Amino acid sequence: MRPIILSMTLAAALLVAAGAQAQTAATVTATCKDGTAFSSDTRKGACRGHGGVQTWGQGAAASAKGSPSSATPSNAPATTATGAAAAPAAPATAPAPVAAKPVPAAPAPKPAPAQTAVAPGGGAGQVWANTTSKVYHCPNDKYYGKTKVGAYMSESDAKAKGYRPDRGKACS
Repeated sequence: MRPIILSMTLAAALLVAAGAQAQTAATVTATCKDGTAFSSDTRKGACRGHGGVQTWGQGAAASAKGSPSSATPSNAPATTATGAAAAPAAPATAPAPVAAKPVPAAPAPKPAPAQTAVAPGGGAGQVWANTTSKVYHCPNDKYYGKTKVGAYMSESDAKAKGYRPDRGKACS
């Protein structure tokens, strides 16, 4: 029974150590465009209010995160045990260049709706009767001869067939 407990304790300790190491490796650092430093577990909100990110890097700030000496501001230079300022850690790899996003072209202007030509057959005393809506249009109306379906006829014929004038205004 004792070896089982001992092995379970050892396994738990290894898991805790692996989790701590994973947290240390997940810290992200950056240098903002105004020169301030950024350090966090994620890139979200990096250099907000500082003009954006100038360079990304994995810093050593994560190892000091839980230590009492981490009370210094993140933009202050790190100091050694003698009190001298330490040289800033260089990123292990150079940041990959960010490809510029292509600027989308302006959308093409929509063509104006095609005005259908006045159907032949109209003339003096003729109205355009829309056979779908049962409305007739006078010669000075913008829909005269331009609806999808219709026929030319005299205004009296249109009234006799049950058509009504457009907007209630008779032509004559």
